[in-house]
Order: sequence, then C-alpha cells, then structure tokens
Amino acid sequence: MRRINGTALIIAALVATVGALAFPIWSYADRSGTGAANLNASTVATQWGPLSATDRDFLVKVRLAGLWELPAGQQAIERAPSQAIKDAGDHLVVGHTDLDERARDVAAKLGVELPNQPNEQQQGWLRELSAASGEEYDRKFANLLRNAHGKVFALVAEVRHTTRNTLIRQLASDANVTVLDHITMLEQTGMVDFDAIANEAAGRKTASPSGPPAPNGNLPPAPSPAVPSGSDQSFTSRPSTQPGAPTAINTNRPPVNAKQPDPQQPDPGQQPAPQQPGAGQQPDAGQQP
Repeated sequence: MRRINGTALIIAALVATVGALAFPIWSYADRSGTGAANLNASTVATQWGPLSATDRDFLVKVRLAGLWELPAGQQAIERAPSQAIKDAGDHLVVGHTDLDERARDVAAKLGVELPNQPNEQQQGWLRELSAASGEEYDRKFANLLRNAHGKVFALVAEVRHTTRNTLIRQLASDANVTVLDHITMLEQTGMVDFDAIANEAAGRKTASPSGPPAPNGNLPPAPSPAVPSGSDQSFTSRPSTQPGAPTAINTNRPPVNAKQPDPQQPDPGQQPAPQQPGAGQQPDAGQQP
C-alpha cells in the first residue's frame, strides 16, 4: 500500500511539474503585456490597413520634425556665414515643406491629430541657434540637425519594416529619401562632429559590441565578389544610385496626391504607384525632380 501511495505521489509531482512548464508556453500569446497583445490593443482598423500606435507616433514625429527643421533651415539661409550651411538649410526648407504636405495628407485620411508647434526640446534647439552667430552658428546648426536626423533614421526604418498600413509605408519611404538627403548635405559641410555622435550613441547601449576581430595591420585575404551565377544574364534593373559623390541620391517620389490602391483589394507589400499624366497632360509641377 505504501509503495502504491509513493508511486502516486511521484506521478502527481511529475504531472504538476510538466503542467507548470507548459502553462507559460500555451498561455504566453494570450497574456496582456506581451508585444503581440500591446500591438493589437493599440491598433485600429482603417481602409488602408491596420494603424498601430507606432504608426501614429511616426506620423506625429514627421510633423514635429518639419515644425522646427523648416524654420531652422530658413534661418540658416538668412544668417549662416558659410555657403555649405546655407545650402543645407535650402534642402531642409524644400524637403520638409514637401514632407509636411505628405504627412498632413496622410493624417487627414487616417484621422490622426497633428501638433502645430515644435515640442519643448525642439524649441530649445531653435533658441540655441538664434543665440549663436558666426562659426559657432554654423557648427551648432550642422551638429544639432545631423544628430536629430540620425536618430529619426532608425524610426523611419522600423516603421517602413513593420507597418501594415499602406499610407504609412509610403510616407516612411518618402521620409527615408528626405532624411538621407538632409544627412548628406549636413555632412558635406565638413562641420559634423562624428566623435560626439558615436560617443553619445555608445552611452545609450548596454550590450557589448560584436563583430570580426579588429585589424592587426596585416591585409586579410580579398573576399570573392558576389556575382550572378545563372545562365540568364539579361538583367534590366539598375542600382538606385551609381558610385560617385555622396550627393548622388535618388530623390524621385510620387506626387502627394498619387492614386492610392483600391482599399477593397489591398496589397500590403506593394507601394502605391505614382499617378501618370494622361495624353496631352503636363506632369505635376510640384513633383520633386
């Protein structure tokens, strides 16, 4: 009798242990607080696809960027002593005027409220620039704007990668072009402090860096080129930019009011096509070259 009771206790203990181990696995997806649960709780349905909290945050940040970077660019055109900073300011004014129009158009369709003033930090940056002059102004402009654009670059990539909303996906593509253009122009001033940017970014990281060993002074073996190996070599596409100056960035974008895909037949992986001018119709004069 004691042997039977002992066996039963062992079996009961094993069942309890297996159950305790299995419970988190099958219940994890349904628990509140998980990534999937938070995503679904903050997402609303639209005719252009689900709109997440990250999507809405991105839309607001695109608007905020224009609210401070556009006047900063205008100020640089008027006050900067160097032509390189004036040129960067010109790109900021043109780029954010265009991107802001796109953001407002998307927000109106999705019903997202946008701010009308820069946030406190951005207002502080504008005050910093207004208080500076001469070479100090040039360096503050180059580094404040380059740092801000670099940080938003990561958000643009995340949203472009994860959004399920076609309007937000197109806006992320447009923002990527604008931000990269502005980063390039700011770096071309020769005034960006890359050490300061790297040190600030390193201070935010907690994981140890990984990668190949540091160079030891000896040249490693040359890697083999990655080339097509198939028999059919009749390729028609070309790289988006050819090797050359860093300003060789493709800035072609569809006009703001380009025809959107039919919401009854959404294609989440396809970009909205630009509207082509009809017979005898001239292209949109506001389209970026």
